[in-house]
Amino acid sequence: MTGASAGLGLAFASMLIEEGVEVWGTARETARLGKPATIPPAGAGGPARLKPVALDLADSAAAVRAFEQAAAQAGGFDLVVNNAGFGVFGGFADSSASGWKAQVDAMLGTTLLLSHAALGAMLGRGRGCLVNVSSLAAEFPLPFMSGYNVAKAGLSALSESLIFETRGTPVTVIDFRPGDYRTSFNQSMRPPTSAPAHADLSSRQARAWAALEANLAAAPPPERAAADLRRALLRNRSGIVRSGSFFQSRLAPVFARLVPERVLRTVLAKYYRCG
Repeated sequence: MTGASAGLGLAFASMLIEEGVEVWGTARETARLGKPATIPPAGAGGPARLKPVALDLADSAAAVRAFEQAAAQAGGFDLVVNNAGFGVFGGFADSSASGWKAQVDAMLGTTLLLSHAALGAMLGRGRGCLVNVSSLAAEFPLPFMSGYNVAKAGLSALSESLIFETRGTPVTVIDFRPGDYRTSFNQSMRPPTSAPAHADLSSRQARAWAALEANLAAAPPPERAAADLRRALLRNRSGIVRSGSFFQSRLAPVFARLVPERVLRTVLAKYYRCG
């Protein structure tokens, strides 16, 4: 599992460990890996259920090597959860092209390579489940987070492609799309490399940021996402899984299918206070 050090990744790891699963969890620095409450204390006997792996999405070649080495040591993975990612908040025109590209390369490009390695091995063994943690941002783009939106939309498109390709095989693919969850996502979000060029844009960004923080503060805890993932895994079938508050994961997708896109954009602008 990539990105197991905090937030949704830590909740997923805790859930799997509680179910008796051995988890190989990754982080840029293994010292950052949290210790789920369900891990037996040192000296309790039995094998350790959390195996730390250093993996940085920014270095795609090294990330694939780390994944393949861990898979070889584990004897193959029956479940791979691509969860790692990060956000950059700022206007597209005011962000550096290199910083924007780095986000897409890491979150989409490297995850694509990890998915390629994981799926090939699963098809070869005749079993397995690939979970790509996308976001409801693939359907409802977040304001001033174009790189994040592009990466998540691309990841959902990849998962949809793989769902078709694995039909009739014993391998399943889940496109897991969480909405807002009460994690440290906003606290670790990277700022843009430069200030907005126009005062109006700066004001809109400030309002949008305040809305994002308010939504995250009122969001459900990450354990709900872990419970939703658990149910999806037990169903043992491919598909899209939307997770989050009732409004974001249930009502909003239905509303989006019923109204014209112009109306939807107007509603989203008001929701994020940047209209």
